[in-house]
Amino acid sequence: MNESIAKRLTLFVENSQSSTRDFAWTAWPQIRHLMSLMYALEDRSIDSAAIKESSELMKANTGMFSIFRSGIGISSLCVAAKLSLQDSQERLFEDILTAYDRLRDAKFRASDQLALSAFLVATNTERHNFKKVADRAQVFHEGLRGRLWFLAQDDAVFSSMLGLSDMIPSVGIERIEELHEQLKPEFRWRSRSTVQNLAQVLALGGKTDDALNCLFDLNKALRAEKMRLDKEYTLPALGTLSLLPVDNETLIRDLTEAQEYLKGQKGFRSLSIQERLLFAAAVISSVYAEECTQASSASAANSTTVGIVNIVIAQQIAIMISIMNASIAASTVAASA
Repeated sequence: MNESIAKRLTLFVENSQSSTRDFAWTAWPQIRHLMSLMYALEDRSIDSAAIKESSELMKANTGMFSIFRSGIGISSLCVAAKLSLQDSQERLFEDILTAYDRLRDAKFRASDQLALSAFLVATNTERHNFKKVADRAQVFHEGLRGRLWFLAQDDAVFSSMLGLSDMIPSVGIERIEELHEQLKPEFRWRSRSTVQNLAQVLALGGKTDDALNCLFDLNKALRAEKMRLDKEYTLPALGTLSLLPVDNETLIRDLTEAQEYLKGQKGFRSLSIQERLLFAAAVISSVYAEECTQASSASAANSTTVGIVNIVIAQQIAIMISIMNASIAASTVAASA
């Protein structure tokens, strides 16, 4: 395994074990893992005290029912974790709230995804651009809904990333629709919204038509090794890996070793293989993307201002929220049965 991947993976596990102790009251282990991943991607040990301080800052500056208050929304601790990694937190949180308001003004509905989207907007552009980005995000959102009527209602994260990109909306929408149509035959057993998220990842990656061949070849190679990333929640992660300038043999070896390592760690044994693969893919993608950028060959992030590391964390956020919402729905149904 790549030494940098092994180091970051170990840090992720250590962070997760620390967060389990310090945030034991949090019902969702996915939240603790996601906070731990955010710190690991910055090569930093998790600072639980800093996260709690950020959470208190958010409480002090929002109303009782705000989605940014810990315990109200799934996203609250995730935003607190991201906030704790930044300087000038009070000013940044003001920017996050402003970005959230601009997204709401653009007719996005209040949601956990929107809270994380506001963070992405606030940390990737200047305050005077918030309205422009929010309006662009809505153009992408409505444009795709108009052409692809099955677009999930809560698609704020990917829409915001498209709004942050330098793509012309009409061109981007056309490209995403074209990619979606080309992907459907290969992934016909997956939901339409998941396939669309995959198309959005490829479009954000800025790759040429060769991206599809890379994706299909990687998927075929993974399936041959009985490692399935073409499932409902892992499909966008497959797309991110396919954007990397790394050969399939190396990616498969790294994924296999990373997943096996996580499987043997306390706190990860109870997770499904798909969840472990999600985290493994996030760490692997972030390391190779950074190496690529440092080598001045950032082909994996060359046409969007947000870059592949933000694609990784944004897709993780979107996927984890989907997993948790599905679990909540299942629990509600079971309780009412």
